[in-house]
Parts: sequence; C-alpha cells; structure tokens
Amino acid sequence: MFGKWKRSLVAIVVSVLGMMQGALAASEPQNVSLKAADGVAIQGKFYQADQPKALILLFHQAGSNYAEYSTIGPRLAQEGFSALAIDQRSGGTLFGRSNETVKALGHSTTYIDAEPDLEAALAWATTQNLPIAIWGSSYSSALVFLVAAKHPNEVKAVLSFSPGEYLGKPSLVRDAAAKVSVPIYITSSKDQEEINSAAAILKASPAKQKTQFIPKVGGVHGSSTLRTDRNLKGNQENWTAVLAFLKDVFK
Repeated sequence: MFGKWKRSLVAIVVSVLGMMQGALAASEPQNVSLKAADGVAIQGKFYQADQPKALILLFHQAGSNYAEYSTIGPRLAQEGFSALAIDQRSGGTLFGRSNETVKALGHSTTYIDAEPDLEAALAWATTQNLPIAIWGSSYSSALVFLVAAKHPNEVKAVLSFSPGEYLGKPSLVRDAAAKVSVPIYITSSKDQEEINSAAAILKASPAKQKTQFIPKVGGVHGSSTLRTDRNLKGNQENWTAVLAFLKDVFK
C-alpha cells in the first residue's frame, strides 16, 4: 500500500516539475528575424509575458545592440508587458555583444538610416494583436517620435530615454513630436542640458498625457538608467516611474 502511495507521489512530483520546466522554457527569450523595407535583415530578441497588457518595442542607443535590454526585457515581461528588442543597423558592441545587423551589413550607419529598422519592428508588432508602445534610447529616443508621427493608429504610447535633436536637422524631432498625441513618457540623466532637450521635445507635443521624469537619486543616459550595472543607486526610482506610466496607459 505504501509502495503504491510512494509511486503516486513521485509521479505527481515529476509531473509538477515537468509543468514548471515547460513554463520556464516558454518564458525564455526567443530569437526573431525581421526584414526592413530595403531588404536589410534585422535580428531581435522577444520577451513573452503571460497574458500581456501590451507589446513594447525596445530600440537601443548608439554603439549598442539588443543586449542593452537583457535585464530590462525580462522585467517588463514579468510586469505583464511583452517586449521585442532589436539590433538596429546603427549600433555596435556595447554590453558585451556584437550587433548582428551591423555585422551582416558590414558597417554601422547614421542614426536616421536606422528608421526602417524601427518600421520593420512596428510592422511585425501589428501582427501580434496587442496595443503597441515604442521605446527609444538616446538616438533611437529621437527616432521613435518620427515613427509615432507616421503611425498614429498603430502606436499607443511613446517612451523616450534621453531624447535630443540627434538626427541632423535642428527641429526634426520637435516637428515630429508636434504630430504625436498619444501618451508620452520622457526621461534623461541628471544633466541639465539633457533635461532641457527632453522638455523642449515634450512641450512640442499636443498629447494630453505627458510625463517627464527627472531622476533625483541617480540618472544615466538612455535606457541604461534602468540597469543596476549602470545605475546602481538610481535604477529603482526609474523603474517605479516608468511602470507607473505603463500601468496607467495600459490598464
């Protein structure tokens, strides 16, 4: 009798462990390959949330790649937001990884030339049947305004980490922001010039819901402000602010 009970218990434990392993496997980041309109192959990493509230497209800073979001993507998924981070054609080897899109292309391009990569990610996102937010870091925090201005029906929110007029024309980003009416979250480092640049872009937008978060404890340029290895003391205040915005927009 005891032997049968013991065998049954072992079977239950094995079954539960199998289910847990399956759940963990399902939550592992997935490789994604996209193609831009001009034929350039774009590599990405997809973080799937359980019952996601929205899909966030994550774009990196200069000299970088999707590893910039290696700790941010999983946290977003844990909070209920699926996320896709890509290797844009303007990037490099920051965060201990090569940019596969740049490597295949043979060189890194100008910032503005990476816009088709953001467009490719958005095109993919529209097939996922979820509300879409676009999130940029440094130069891509400027590009997200250009993309949002062109796609008012697809993009439901913009998050911009350290934006500025990085794209070669004095008011290109502000002009695009003037056409963006969806909720906007902007932040920067504690550098006053960055704060002022972000404020000018945000002011240009007619959006009713606009947030400019200015860090008090610590602030780092771009999305790295959310990483403990780049912003040990200040990352938590940044997480609190950005999650409050996302959860308010995507209720």
